[in-house]
Amino acid sequence: MRPRVVCGIAAAVALFATACGSGTGGGSSASVTVRPDAGGGFPVAVADCAGKETTIAKAPGRIVTSNASSLELLLRLGAGERVIGTGFPPGKGTLPAALAEQGAKVPVLGDKSIPKEKLLGSGADLYVDTFGAMPMMGGGATGPSEEEYAAAGIQHVYLLSTACAGTPKAAKAPRTDLAGIEEDVRRLGAVTGTAARAEELVAGMEKQLGEVRTALAAVPEGQRPSYFVFDFDAGTKQPVAVCGRQVANAVITQAGARNVFADCDADFKPGSWEDVVAKNPDWIQLAVRNRGSEEATRKAFDEAEAFLKGFPATQGLKAVQEGHFVRLGSEVTTIAGVRNADAVRQIAATVHPDLVKAPDLAKNGQ
Repeated sequence: MRPRVVCGIAAAVALFATACGSGTGGGSSASVTVRPDAGGGFPVAVADCAGKETTIAKAPGRIVTSNASSLELLLRLGAGERVIGTGFPPGKGTLPAALAEQGAKVPVLGDKSIPKEKLLGSGADLYVDTFGAMPMMGGGATGPSEEEYAAAGIQHVYLLSTACAGTPKAAKAPRTDLAGIEEDVRRLGAVTGTAARAEELVAGMEKQLGEVRTALAAVPEGQRPSYFVFDFDAGTKQPVAVCGRQVANAVITQAGARNVFADCDADFKPGSWEDVVAKNPDWIQLAVRNRGSEEATRKAFDEAEAFLKGFPATQGLKAVQEGHFVRLGSEVTTIAGVRNADAVRQIAATVHPDLVKAPDLAKNGQ
């Protein structure tokens, strides 16, 4: 039987997830996506950005994930019982409430990246890698080679929207839609034999995105507010610019705002406070990572806001003067997942309150 071909990934980013070309508005990569049918048939061929294919002959039974985002996708797809380990485990309160109990039962193989020997000896038949090749924590060692994965009987697949932007053939145009994330959901559904569920998840995302697009259709591009993502956890000495190729750029664009650093050709890029002052954004997102409890996370948001209000370079910014802050976590903004659609709605409801209603997070399992 000839395998169905589904676009996959090849390549490296650092610690953050990035967006790569597929769908409208985001350019194109060297690979081509053929959407799987909802039947979940095998074999499935996953092609990386260079065109090299990995053929998945049957649904995997023992899966390891690189971090909480790929773990969450598998839980949402109904493949959680087959996950035998993860790296970068979700902190308390990170996963939606409906998934938290099951997610907490997944063994942690590494608090950060999974050590090479532990990954190869895990007994997995599939490793789902959110970030692509990156140094393993501890001694600067690198992760397994593709030959080592093969020798251990582990097939290695990536999330296209988070591991492709660093490749030479990655799309250069700004990412303006969530098509790449939706393809990741479909791709992982095909690989795990849960394609029907994947289509349900994508349909839910599209419904929410469509409602926001309709609500904002009459807002001219020039009247959409400018928006800066302040990555508080990246440090305050030198701000990090969230650039056009990052999935956050798509989230911001779909929410009816304009990323002030959309024109930098990268995913993330070191910036300067002088650059931020020159942009003088209408809104600033206080992007902090989940601290493991609502109280601790709220404190981090408070600290981020206090910094901007007290720092001489930023206290005069329009957004700071007007109190135009969006309190929204880093994970749902910069790392690909189903909840990117919720982030779109939350941002839109904040910057366009007369046009868009806030998402019902409880209804969405959060």
